[in-house]
Amino acid sequence: MEDIERDWDKPITEAGIAAKASVIVRVGMLDLGAGTGSFRVREMMHRIAYPLGVHVRADVNLTDIEAACTDGHDRITEVVDLPTTGVNTERIWLLEHFADWFNVNLGTGSMYHSRTEVSEGLMQHLDQRDASQVSADLSKQLRKERKGIKGNMGSEAQRELWNQATEADDDPVLDALEHAEQARPGTQDAQTARPLDMRGIDRAEREQGGQTGREAEYHAERGQNAQSRGERCDDARERRIARRLERTQRPPKGEYASHFDHVGQRPEHRRGVTVRQAHERLDMIEHRKPLYSPAFAGLASACACAAFVFLLGGGPYDMIGAFVGAGLGHWLRRRMFVHHLNQFFVTFVCVSVAALACTGMLRLIGLFDPVALQHDTAYIGAMLFVIPGFPMITGGLDMAKIDFPSGIQRVTYVLCIVLIATLAGWMVASIVHLNPQGFEPLGLSPVIECLLRMVFAFIGVWGFSVMFNSPQRMCLVAAVIGMITDTLRLEIVDMGVPAEAGAFIGALLAGLLASAWRSSVRRGLLPPHLGYPRICLTVPSIVIMVPGMYMYRAMFYLGAFDTLHALDWAFRAFMVIICLPIGLVMARVLTDKSWRYDV
Repeated sequence: MEDIERDWDKPITEAGIAAKASVIVRVGMLDLGAGTGSFRVREMMHRIAYPLGVHVRADVNLTDIEAACTDGHDRITEVVDLPTTGVNTERIWLLEHFADWFNVNLGTGSMYHSRTEVSEGLMQHLDQRDASQVSADLSKQLRKERKGIKGNMGSEAQRELWNQATEADDDPVLDALEHAEQARPGTQDAQTARPLDMRGIDRAEREQGGQTGREAEYHAERGQNAQSRGERCDDARERRIARRLERTQRPPKGEYASHFDHVGQRPEHRRGVTVRQAHERLDMIEHRKPLYSPAFAGLASACACAAFVFLLGGGPYDMIGAFVGAGLGHWLRRRMFVHHLNQFFVTFVCVSVAALACTGMLRLIGLFDPVALQHDTAYIGAMLFVIPGFPMITGGLDMAKIDFPSGIQRVTYVLCIVLIATLAGWMVASIVHLNPQGFEPLGLSPVIECLLRMVFAFIGVWGFSVMFNSPQRMCLVAAVIGMITDTLRLEIVDMGVPAEAGAFIGALLAGLLASAWRSSVRRGLLPPHLGYPRICLTVPSIVIMVPGMYMYRAMFYLGAFDTLHALDWAFRAFMVIICLPIGLVMARVLTDKSWRYDV
């Protein structure tokens, strides 16, 4: 701690190994606490460590990290423990922007997003409650600036130069790592802790031989037109420098201009990132309040579970019962988590309350319509808000990356939550004498049923995204992906495809659509503020495919000591569950080089 305090106001590249490790490990801890898997936690830690010249060897489990950091001279090992686990997709998204802001200001280039101005703006506005709106406003401002500059270019050659300059790379992560490798301290291009928008000027100076080259590039950026710049960029190397300058050195105007005063300044007026600045931003990310109140989160849970019930085959009365039970249950869960109560105890209590509320609502409706008393399966839908989708999927992804300790821990955690939830539901069913036998057919025409499936799949995924604390724009993107994939899954299962194969196809398509969405943002086809992490889009869109009905019926028959039927439903659930992460893994292998090869 004394070493960190001594280096608190130093540039982080000049700080000791203790201060560097404190930032690296804290980023990993925040990412792990947000619910992501160990493979992504390691990736994030390495991307923070790389520009610092630090090598990290980390063991990441469900609630703890043990990381050994060395910079070639000193070595330190840090161990951090989390009291519990949870999900916060907004934090996962903000940490990506933090990593880009951090790397850009240390001169290694962005890794997650093509427009670094959005990351810079977000890091300056972490005090705002709706960070998604901040990024949208900044993206809109940058788009206006781009249109204004592009509109002033007359010739076809100038427009072509602009298109090349703003064109995203095929693989920006690998390109950024390659650039960082070339710019490590001790090499000819060393630029440790130099901010983003001067690195192209510095390189031009070295290649052109001194201050004259720097002044020429500086004045070109500040006022000369694109035609004169194109005349100077005759060879390929100078053209790449011009594209880099075009992309990174134009400061925005208007509302956010004050946060980009450093753009275009001379090197002597530039500052890197200090240890204090890094930790201050991490403090603000860590202590951000949830986006939604317990009441609104309960409403989202009610909508998600009611939609889930329809997709399972339930009717209006089943949906009403699940709506009331799930809404009350998740509201109570949020209120109990505020007091840091044990997760398993909270799960048992909230599932019991949800099942009783659902049954009570149907009994109340039964006073007016006795048909409602026959809906003994609806309470299962009211319990589905406790499905641990994130650890279930990330556990499978960790195993696909040969990280079995973390994967096994996550799967074990999932089994414990499912066991507690189904046990609570079975006890309630035994007390009030329920006998769930499934939902009655609704008798809808195929076209109407398909359209309703699309609507309720959209609502269900939106509700789960809200429960995961996703910003509204992220919720809507995930809902669109889930609407497409889950409707397709249900339709092909109706055509005779096994449920397991349907789950695999749905998860594979969800992964491909999420990758296509992110790639479109990188290439400029979609606004830069919509560049969300893939896992924040894929997990909510396939949670609704988890066979909660199968899992509960396995526990129900087990409680009745009907082991044959219990094993039958348990294995059905198991086959569907393992197909979901396998589908996502296949999508990552097809679209991501780092997953395609074992390196």
